[in-house]
Amino acid sequence: MNNETTNEEVNSTEPVMTEEKWAELLKAVHHNGVVALKTQFDNVEGQVLNLEAYGPVFVFHVKDESDSVYSCGFFLRELIARFQSGNDPALWMASFFVELMETKGGKTLPQPASSEDEAKAIIDKILVPQCIKAVTEEFAPEKVHAGLAWNEDHGPVFEAGFPSIIEGNNVCAIPLHILLTHLQLNRDPGELLLQGLYDIREKNGID
Repeated sequence: MNNETTNEEVNSTEPVMTEEKWAELLKAVHHNGVVALKTQFDNVEGQVLNLEAYGPVFVFHVKDESDSVYSCGFFLRELIARFQSGNDPALWMASFFVELMETKGGKTLPQPASSEDEAKAIIDKILVPQCIKAVTEEFAPEKVHAGLAWNEDHGPVFEAGFPSIIEGNNVCAIPLHILLTHLQLNRDPGELLLQGLYDIREKNGID
């Protein structure tokens, strides 16, 4: 299901989202995020960014005892889904910060690339090696195919799959811009690939 379908379905059953209601929604999600994180950490702040390709992104900043700042971003849709699921959003959100805090001295959001060359360097030197490491270590000693590829619809993608699965779909591919956005929000892009690979194993009756 893509964005357009979802929006059409929403619009056909509910009144159109006015600017006022949209502002209220963003305020509520921001508030809920801060409140959820404050159950786990003392010093929490939040801000809302608007990314052209993804819409509102909520960035929360948590300070530890030594005043080091850790920042992590979340997408509107995933926060709404998590808050509505009742599946302990506070612990889920906190888990990202606990992981970030393994880096002593703080970890704020990285500076976005200011040029194409810089973006390419981030992809080649940080993103791709990190994704390859994530999938090969997770499934070792099994052989996993992992690397860059080109998709007719989505352009450059990172592809990972299992050469051992002969029948059916054995590859998941995620557009590079999505992985790069996760990296820039201090989220682990490898998680998206692992999720896709575990789905493939499940569909093929492995594990």
